[in-house]
Amino acid sequence: MSATGSAPVVDHVTLTVTDLDVSQRFYCELLDLVRLADFGTVRVLVHRDSGFTLSLARHDKGGGRFDETRTGLDHLGFAAGSRAELEAREAQLRGMGAEFTPVRDMPFGWHLNLRDPDGIAVEFYATGPLMAAALAELRDADLDQAGIDARAREYLAAAGLP
Repeated sequence: MSATGSAPVVDHVTLTVTDLDVSQRFYCELLDLVRLADFGTVRVLVHRDSGFTLSLARHDKGGGRFDETRTGLDHLGFAAGSRAELEAREAQLRGMGAEFTPVRDMPFGWHLNLRDPDGIAVEFYATGPLMAAALAELRDADLDQAGIDARAREYLAAAGLP
């Protein structure tokens, strides 16, 4: 628990987009969201079960495609429960005609990367066994930063990473 109370949890994300209608259709289909409110230049989309809120905003000074190499957002990441869930998501994206890369196996899990209609990078990530073990240890052990660093080096070595 943090000094301010409960652990931080993402409540909402707002993305700047070029076309509210196109982006609303994309994200509603991709994430099973419904529109909660339309304020003209901002649309508020929500997931019925989790309450996760994604707002889409159109700004007059906006324009051009997303570029994760500029200061600001690199990508938007969502948790997935398993590799099989990522494969199902991949089939969904194929049906949507979305731009994506196939599910990739990584040392700490699996991920599926895609681009939204404005080129914003979106990732779905499923934690693998090695990362699950590391997160469980971090949650359950009372390690200071030096201890965390030492254990992280061991996990990286086990994954064959520098």
